[in-house]
Amino acid sequence: MSSRNAKILIRPLVRDLHPYVYGEQPKIKGLIKLNTNENPYPPSPTVLKAVKAAVDGRLRLYPNPTAERLREGLAKLHRCQPENLIVGNGSDELLALATRCFVEPVLADRVIRRPHERTGTRTARPSEIVQYFTPSYSLYPVLADIHGAAKNPVPLKPDFRLPGPAELKRDGVWDFRAALTFVTTPNAPSGRGYSTRELEGLCRLQKGVVVLDEAYVDFAEENAMKLALQFPHVLVARTFSKAYSLCFQRVGYFVGRPELIAALHKIRDSYNVNGLGQAAAVATLGDLPYYRANFKKIIATREWLSRALTLLGFRVLPSQANFILARPPRFPAAEWQSQLRARKILVRWFDLPRLRYYLRITIGTMAEAEALTAAARKLLR
Repeated sequence: MSSRNAKILIRPLVRDLHPYVYGEQPKIKGLIKLNTNENPYPPSPTVLKAVKAAVDGRLRLYPNPTAERLREGLAKLHRCQPENLIVGNGSDELLALATRCFVEPVLADRVIRRPHERTGTRTARPSEIVQYFTPSYSLYPVLADIHGAAKNPVPLKPDFRLPGPAELKRDGVWDFRAALTFVTTPNAPSGRGYSTRELEGLCRLQKGVVVLDEAYVDFAEENAMKLALQFPHVLVARTFSKAYSLCFQRVGYFVGRPELIAALHKIRDSYNVNGLGQAAAVATLGDLPYYRANFKKIIATREWLSRALTLLGFRVLPSQANFILARPPRFPAAEWQSQLRARKILVRWFDLPRLRYYLRITIGTMAEAEALTAAARKLLR
């Protein structure tokens, strides 16, 4: 069978799919990697010791299917019950599970339109809609497309703040009945933080499931964890990747009402979180002071770098994450990315509306921040 004929075997939805675009992974040594929001500091010695100790005869066995020990530790941390928690292969897996669990796919032979559009054969039913603000985490529309759901992206304000409920009602773009709504808080890629009060106002009005994606919340002034236990339709997503230096192990979790959590358990893979990841995450919970000290260092470096780049003419947006979004001076952001890469510094540039004028810069160590600033100073000369 020719490759052309083989394409016939692939579902049309998959043939037309635009996959999630990852940040560049370096293939040469010596690069300063400020493009994928990883923590610049290693896991604690306690965690490394726990992972090494788990590399034994247990490797032939399946891991605990529900990450029981980890859920018990997280329940103690968040003052809830293990039944309020599900652990996933990174929070990304859980975002995908939520899409499959709470959203009906659109039938393949029907063309739909969003509520405010006038083209198409029919309006998407609320049960078929995945809703999110834009710009935000670019995985959300990919998950909707994979599932065959309708998408309802709603613009943030020009300064990346959330529109208020009155504005959402007035504009008529937001669907308060959408089956699933994702809110990245703090926002990515802007770093803008949102108060618990404004998030609570949004959750009160929403009829479908709301996922508050708090991947970067450990670097923020507030968190909205209480809303997951207060409302029956709210889930809070957390990850061990960004703040807890465990990107390599892929461990994330949802907190919410037992009814929602039980539904997600029904459709997850049987052994979805590897044993080494579980061991690392449990050990992490036992050494939180180490990580909280790192949070303070990252926040201090973020404020230093924001001031330093501002003095060089960058327009740096306020951030409550472990990265900043900055509009560089003098020449386009894409050229800045290229010039910095030539100097062995990786930053992220998005060729997307509203974002193509900016660079997203991960907060690394102070030495890396100083190297970036020095390179920018030389480029401006």
